[in-house]
Amino acid sequence: MLEIYSTAALWFALAILATILANRLKMSMALMEICIGVIAGCAITYIYNSDILKENSEWVKFIAGAGAIILTFLAGAELDPVSLKTKLKESSIVGLIGFFAPFIGCALLAKFVLGWNTQASLLAGIALSTTSMAVVYAVMLEYGFNKTEFGKGILGSCFINDLGTVVALGLIFAPFNYKTIIFIVVSGISLFYYTLYYLIFNSYLRF
Repeated sequence: MLEIYSTAALWFALAILATILANRLKMSMALMEICIGVIAGCAITYIYNSDILKENSEWVKFIAGAGAIILTFLAGAELDPVSLKTKLKESSIVGLIGFFAPFIGCALLAKFVLGWNTQASLLAGIALSTTSMAVVYAVMLEYGFNKTEFGKGILGSCFINDLGTVVALGLIFAPFNYKTIIFIVVSGISLFYYTLYYLIFNSYLRF
């Protein structure tokens, strides 16, 4: 039990250090946390030859996963349907270009320059073309951009980009069977009725 508390204390100390440095250096909190994590991990692993951080610990995975999920849901809650509808063209263009350009470029580079096989090249392209809505939202929340029209447009672009990632992963790597067909049909019906309900509800509010 003492070892778990010691590890947790080290994690929290690094988080506090990242917060102080980010405020002093006027940098993004998320960027500083990443830098501090990389430096601390390399120092403890290679200099002291210790695995005290234990990034593979189950409780660390749980906290990290829960935090990412909460941030993603918060970012989704910031997506105002009206703002997304008005900025659909801009968000779609930025999101699709932000997905396809790195995806195609990285996949071709991995395939024909690095000599990777097709699946590995496609996976590398997908991995390097996606964005982290949780990180983007954390930065926007820190600077207050999440309440602006510009920020909502960026979040919409991130949503389009992440949607492209999910679709690409499903089309390239997921096995197709009857369950896939059921999922597509149910998702289509749910989306249709949600859109219909949204339009009717908005029309009712206008009157």
